[in-house]
Amino acid sequence: MKSILVANRGEIAVRVIRTARDMGLRTIAIYSELDRDALHVDLADEAWNVGPAPAAQSYLNQERILKIAHDSGAEAIHPGYGFLSENSQFARKVEESNIIWVGPPADAIRAMGDKITSRRNAESHGVPTVPGITDPVTTVDEVARLAEEFGYPVAIKAAHGGGGKGLRVVSEEGQLTDAFEGARREADAYFGNPEVYVEKYLDKPRHVEAQILFDTHGNAEFLGERDCSVQRRHQKLIEETPSPGLTEKQRRALGKAAIAAGKSCGYVNAGTVEFLVDTHGDFYFLEMNTRLQVEHTVTELVTGLDLVEWQLRIAAGEELDLGTVKPHGHAMEFRINAEDPFNNYLPTPGQVVEWTEPAGPGVRVDSWIRPGTTVTQYYDNLLAKLVVWGSDREAAISRAKRALSEFKVRGVSTTIPAHLTVLDHEDFIDGRHHTKWMEESVELNESDPSVSPAMPEEEEVTRRDLTVEVGGRRFAVSYWAPAPPVGGQPRRKRPKLESTGPSGSPDGVVTAPMQGTIVKVHVGAGESIKTGEPICVLEAMKMENEVKSPASGEIVDLRVEPGDTVASGEVIAIVK
Repeated sequence: MKSILVANRGEIAVRVIRTARDMGLRTIAIYSELDRDALHVDLADEAWNVGPAPAAQSYLNQERILKIAHDSGAEAIHPGYGFLSENSQFARKVEESNIIWVGPPADAIRAMGDKITSRRNAESHGVPTVPGITDPVTTVDEVARLAEEFGYPVAIKAAHGGGGKGLRVVSEEGQLTDAFEGARREADAYFGNPEVYVEKYLDKPRHVEAQILFDTHGNAEFLGERDCSVQRRHQKLIEETPSPGLTEKQRRALGKAAIAAGKSCGYVNAGTVEFLVDTHGDFYFLEMNTRLQVEHTVTELVTGLDLVEWQLRIAAGEELDLGTVKPHGHAMEFRINAEDPFNNYLPTPGQVVEWTEPAGPGVRVDSWIRPGTTVTQYYDNLLAKLVVWGSDREAAISRAKRALSEFKVRGVSTTIPAHLTVLDHEDFIDGRHHTKWMEESVELNESDPSVSPAMPEEEEVTRRDLTVEVGGRRFAVSYWAPAPPVGGQPRRKRPKLESTGPSGSPDGVVTAPMQGTIVKVHVGAGESIKTGEPICVLEAMKMENEVKSPASGEIVDLRVEPGDTVASGEVIAIVK
């Protein structure tokens, strides 16, 4: 294997390309029209245009990617994570094209990608699972019956995907219809299959996952666990290893169960088996991610292994030869997302005008951002992963605070203030957090000086610097202004859509909180609505957000329907 095509973008494409180049491989990048000047494109030995901005026409375009692989002479394809990484159909097409697939066999992806089949496989190999069913549900009445059987709360989950997509938690009967429809709609949108199933939703569990490696010679390795319990909307924000909530006995049992789950589907390459750990310390199989995880970095820091390197070596037919792997120290990863933690973590697409990464002992940053990079609504909002290592958990937390305070981002809001708040919280310091803890217990300090306003994605801006002296002391001042005009016209990527509601008072005017796509409309013009009730569902950067009415009254003007694309600030409806 001498060449590899990386079928992805962003930080994971950068990550894979760097290791592949370390190994002397020729690297081939693909890019959409929006990613023409992206970092992964610059780092690769060659790059090929894969299509327009929408993922369905570019990074999910299987035939185009395979054609590029053949035209470029790529001997292998690494899918990264997301996009086609867990698509068994694509994996099979790659294998049938006589191209090396850097991942598990298509049959293993299919078996574990279907949550129902994966539960059955795990149970058949003695792996404990959360109480639930192993058949899809097709009606709200079925969900209601199961909820009565298991007791509320229950989780309605996509059968063919993960990452919090297609997942709805139901606490009472009145929420069933919206939750069932929402889970099916999101499952169909993200995974191409609306099937969902139901299981008991555990109260205050920890989310702990096991990193495993399997080669083609029958060897398997458990490389330790990661605790991913700091989450928001079922999306991980902070991951660490080792888990502060596990004993050595539990750790060994978890590793044994993870290996058994892998063997149940004939697994090969790197994979992650996810578990929920309840308040009694019992763990239950949740799902298996048949790919490299976002948070693989923390395992690398404590083991000294390069997991991407081992993915490539296993794909090339090499035998696992790790010797005795003894994790050392403590590592944490912080997802730096383009989200506003002071506005319900809404995505903040826009232009990054300042980007300064931290450095120093025990600090690693995996990113794809440079000053001037535009973060678009078309893809997910992960800007970077800050990863730190310390001799123990206390040292890792201290180093993380230092590194986060050095991380300077301007132009888009980020999750950095949320990370700093978590690190100061007694529950986190003492290891008492769980998967709902972030939403239930963490309040951010709105006066945090590290918060910066997001720059509008529609308008191109440039940074300007000057130096001033006050009382003899020197200060460096930076500000951002519209880019110089071209041909006498302002530089703007598209016409900005202004609100056209009643002049004078904004009361009753409902505007889009971000750029995105309307996926559902709950009300019609002329209907009555109460304060806080949803008007529509807006999807942006792989997240669904309800747009709610600011007042009680009548919808006198409704300007959107499903499928519409709206700009930030565009009027959606007017409530009188």
